[in-house]
Amino acid sequence: MEDIRISTEKSELDTEMIFNFLHNQARWCKGIPRSVVEKAIEHSLCFGAYIGTRQVGFARMVTDYATFGNLVDVFVVEELRGKGISRVILDAVSNHPELQGLRRITLATSDKQELYAKFGYTELARPEIFMEKFDPMVYS
Repeated sequence: MEDIRISTEKSELDTEMIFNFLHNQARWCKGIPRSVVEKAIEHSLCFGAYIGTRQVGFARMVTDYATFGNLVDVFVVEELRGKGISRVILDAVSNHPELQGLRRITLATSDKQELYAKFGYTELARPEIFMEKFDPMVYS
């Protein structure tokens, strides 16, 4: 596996690749409009994973940079999964200087609990205090 480079420079992001993945492949937001993806990128701290100049992974943190963050849209292109790229991305997220000292970081995952546990994520300590407003059909 070639060296993986992580960048938070939005100018380097392959927004077409990100949109195509989220719109066509991501089970959590299939059908998401391009304008929504572009707005989400604009208002988030984004992490691109690159081999050379090719973007091969992505994650974004929705945060106020002071107390709270929500990690979303973490993915690696299908043909390169299982090669440790997601761990490199999560390590960069965990060590990013602007995300240190946040009181709470959340994420939702249906199948990668073991991976996220390696970076300190656990089940909700007090699930009874959390609520959500969820519209799974918003992009339909």
